[in-house]
Amino acid sequence: MTLNIQNIREQFPVLDQEVNGKPLIYMDNAATTQKPKEVLEALSDYYTHDNSNIHRGAHTLADRATRAYERTRSLVKDFLNAAEEEEIIFTKGTTEGINLVASTFGRKFFTEGDEIIISTLEHHSNIVPWQMLCEEKGAILKVIPINEKGELLLDEFDKLLTNKTKLVSVVHASNALGTINPIEEIISKSHAVGAKVLIDGAQSSAHLDIDVQALNCDFFVMSAHKIYGPTGLGVLYGKREVLESMPPYQGGGEMIKEVTFEKTTYNEIPFKFEAGTPNIADVIAFQKAIEFVNKLGKANIRNHEESLLNYATEQLSLIKGFIPVGTASKKVSVLSFLIEYMHPFDVGMMLDASGIAVRTGHHCTQPLMNRFEIEGTVRASFSVYNTKEEIERLIESVSKIAKLKNK
Repeated sequence: MTLNIQNIREQFPVLDQEVNGKPLIYMDNAATTQKPKEVLEALSDYYTHDNSNIHRGAHTLADRATRAYERTRSLVKDFLNAAEEEEIIFTKGTTEGINLVASTFGRKFFTEGDEIIISTLEHHSNIVPWQMLCEEKGAILKVIPINEKGELLLDEFDKLLTNKTKLVSVVHASNALGTINPIEEIISKSHAVGAKVLIDGAQSSAHLDIDVQALNCDFFVMSAHKIYGPTGLGVLYGKREVLESMPPYQGGGEMIKEVTFEKTTYNEIPFKFEAGTPNIADVIAFQKAIEFVNKLGKANIRNHEESLLNYATEQLSLIKGFIPVGTASKKVSVLSFLIEYMHPFDVGMMLDASGIAVRTGHHCTQPLMNRFEIEGTVRASFSVYNTKEEIERLIESVSKIAKLKNK
């Protein structure tokens, strides 16, 4: 299937504008993707027609809102190929999903001397919660190193695994470099020593086919806003038996069966982990984002994005002073780079002056930047609505910027 990119672009109103007098070129998709009209309309439609709390109401609006909310859970279940809807927990995002696991599974099952393994590629949200858990429990945090390309050294991972490894938590695709990790092998090796595995799918879920049953991961986390959906919403997948063994994350309404002043009994999953009034409108709108991806097909999206990434990498590499950062053989559509003798922030500002939106800085991966002995990078990340013509404008702008310091 050949995608009609112009038709796709017309579904994203935000792209139809000028920035600094130039047509907007949005290449900050690893930070957040833009939202199609259907998502925006679904948000408005809920508040216009169905605004009501869910699950507990007996009236028509509550019933409509509840059914729409739970339909999204069903779509997410299919999107991830979970075994059942009850294994899908709605959260505020990837960060809260990881914190939920650290605060519940971690605090219940970790004891002094237990070990957690993460990697050098991790976002801060997959580092700090485990550091906090280690400080609280006296556990030990270990880190898988990487090579100069930004790929995990699996031989070193093998050395880190022991019978004390309680959890391995790794990113599926790096937000800073785009590296796709061999998570199937990591999961298999981790389970061989009895460890549970959490996969951070914030970057992979929009690009790669996800089948949590085939992967056999114990947890998988993702964010809706990385997949054309609303901000402030995410998903935690967990195997039923693991979720049922974990205590609640927060107390309040919805997560209870019965409350007395003497004792509270907790609800079944998924509601045990969804205390309080949830993010109803955004959950309902997220189904439109999933339907958007399903309609286009992830394989078609991926093929388009890979063609953009390959063309950009090839052409930008011809520019004097262009320094790619992260050259793994398997990547999602993320291109991080430096311009010799120039600060990433300055490059980003000059690109913005040309209407090109990229991300600069350490991308919440300071330990990774330290590994390469740099402060940060310029990151251009591509989505299905980006075009070859936009890549050519990026190339032209980077070439002009590089000449300023490389004459």
